[in-house]
Amino acid sequence: MQHHVSRRQTLIGFTALTAAASVRAALPLADGAGEAGALLDRLAWRLLALVPERATTLGVDTGAQAGLRRALEDRSPAGVAARQRFLTQALAELARMPRDGLDPSTATSMAVVETAFRTALDGMALPYGVATIGDWRNTPYAVIQNVGAWLDVPQMLDGDQPVRDAADAGAYLARLAATPAQLDGETLRIRLAREQGLVPPAFLLDKTIAGMTRTIAEAEKADGPFVGPLARKGAGVPGDWTARSQAIVRRAIIPALERQLAELRVQRGVATDQAGLGVRPHGEQWYAWGLRAGTTTTRSAAELHAMGRARLTDLQAQMDVILRAAGLTRGSVAERTIAYQKRPGIGFPDGDAGRTAIIAYMQERIDAIRPHLPQAFRRLARGHLEIRRMPPAQEPGAPAAYGGPGTIDGREPGKIWVNLGDPSIHNRVTIPDLVYHEGIPGHVWQGEYAQALPLIRSVLAFNAYSEGWALYAEQLADELGMYQDDPAGRLGYLMGLAWRAVRLIVDTGIHAMGWTRDRALAEFIAATGLPRSNAVSEVDRYCAWPGQACGYEVGRAEIVAQRTRAQAALGARYDLRDFDQAVVDGGNVPLTVLAANVTRYIDATARAR
Repeated sequence: MQHHVSRRQTLIGFTALTAAASVRAALPLADGAGEAGALLDRLAWRLLALVPERATTLGVDTGAQAGLRRALEDRSPAGVAARQRFLTQALAELARMPRDGLDPSTATSMAVVETAFRTALDGMALPYGVATIGDWRNTPYAVIQNVGAWLDVPQMLDGDQPVRDAADAGAYLARLAATPAQLDGETLRIRLAREQGLVPPAFLLDKTIAGMTRTIAEAEKADGPFVGPLARKGAGVPGDWTARSQAIVRRAIIPALERQLAELRVQRGVATDQAGLGVRPHGEQWYAWGLRAGTTTTRSAAELHAMGRARLTDLQAQMDVILRAAGLTRGSVAERTIAYQKRPGIGFPDGDAGRTAIIAYMQERIDAIRPHLPQAFRRLARGHLEIRRMPPAQEPGAPAAYGGPGTIDGREPGKIWVNLGDPSIHNRVTIPDLVYHEGIPGHVWQGEYAQALPLIRSVLAFNAYSEGWALYAEQLADELGMYQDDPAGRLGYLMGLAWRAVRLIVDTGIHAMGWTRDRALAEFIAATGLPRSNAVSEVDRYCAWPGQACGYEVGRAEIVAQRTRAQAALGARYDLRDFDQAVVDGGNVPLTVLAANVTRYIDATARAR
């Protein structure tokens, strides 16, 4: 399901960033940075050659780099080894680069790249799993309910792969033809991991097996996950593209999926319901790295657990005020929150009518915040955005929604992918903070600022910053008055913050304290009041991506702490617009680099006045 942004909406906030997007189409981009900038650009292209799907997501697989549009990442053990060699060589080149005299932006980029590459290389030294380079889906399980080519390829083909002419259609077919090797590379890795004693929890394997079985059944259909995007996007391109894609799927992709499914069934035969890494080989070591990658800090699981408990207590006190004002005074905060969401006018209809209404309400909330953004930023991003339903095969293992910016050249909009498999998980309580988090002024908005930086900075991301910013964006929406006449929305905003606080509790509980899935579910539901279907999806996600969920609240708290520091240092000279601009203009960074960027903003403001 697709919901297009109107011309009027896309023109709101058109500023210098539009010009920046045009400039980004003519790479290389690290102009003015001399030898260091040239190195950063070379590293960006060498990295994109290893992960060509990201070039398509960014819209830079054009011209001399058009071959990237036809290729897929090598996810076999040999592919992992190639990435390790790249990282080792890149870190050596960065170490040899003189730092004296670098402009602040280039110095920041050098620090960001070194941190991302070092963290990824350390993760790849672990005996198994997926350690990404500047991405957020680090996991011990190369294939699981929310990870793997069986999901990633259809998602990319649907959301990012352009089909405007015969060359694009040919590139689409080339990627389909490359898919079996990517699947088989993953299958080899999960078999090798099993032989080391690493088997995912049985309940995750059940979801994965069910999802992959559905994908295989639909794979060859004209509207299926592999063929459908080409049939739809290439409808006006002369040629027998649908038939050719179906032949590739039937002859090569389905057999590769069946081979992967067979390995997953072998794993299911020896799996247990033990949820966390603590009971798995090298689990303690892997989780320590997962927390480091997820938070860009060295905080321990015990520290993060305590942080979550304290934050949750504060948020539930604020939720209690709203619930009492609504006449809900008996029962726990979670029980009363559940009761509130069952009131008339809060939910949406069942079925497709509800799905349509949900997307329309999400768009309404996005439209409502746009006029308020000049109060929070000096320069407005375009906010080029559309809201789309996730591919149905992905929905059972996916969160309620996720989002990110579009291509650098602006041709493809940013997207909020919304999970509409069970429309009842969305209502007028839960939707507003969701769209501010995923869309504007959250991931889509912040990502557009990052795309004005050198290419390598658009390729790399840090979970704590990106998710911390998205949570901070929810806070900005509150501060800009978006809940002034919407107690349901403000309750949902506080629920969302409580949800992220309990992530600290549950993620560390599962992986460091030996919690069962049932205990994690009970803690999650008791803390948030979210429906059980939401809770199951969330807890299973924490089991699959250890440490990732801890980045949200850690990142938000750090941004707020830096804002408090700036207010104290600048007094009357502090302006929210300048602070927020400094944070987004600095790009996606580790939290230590964020602090340095804020120090630079404070010093510049003090000198200027």
